[in-house]
Amino acid sequence: ESIMDLLGWIFVGLLAGALAKLVMPGRDPGGCVVTILLGIAGALLAGFVGRLAGFYAPEEGAGFIAAVLGSVAVLALYRWFAVRR
Repeated sequence: ESIMDLLGWIFVGLLAGALAKLVMPGRDPGGCVVTILLGIAGALLAGFVGRLAGFYAPEEGAGFIAAVLGSVAVLALYRWFAVRR
C-alpha cells in the first residue's frame, strides 16, 4: 500500500505542479522536472501544515486544492531564492 501512496503523491504533485505553473507563469530554471518536484514538495507541505493545523488526520494526505496552494507557495519560494542567487 505504501507504493500506491507514493505513486498517488507523485500523481497529485504532477497535477498540482502543472496548475501552479499555470497560476504563476514565467521562466523557471530546471524546466518541467523541477516543476513536478516542486509540485510534489508543495503537496507534502500542504499535508504537513494541514496535519499541524488539525485539518487532516495523521494518515490523511492533503486535498488537491491544498496541494495546489502548497505548490504555488513552494514555486514562489523557489523563484525568490533562484533570483537572489
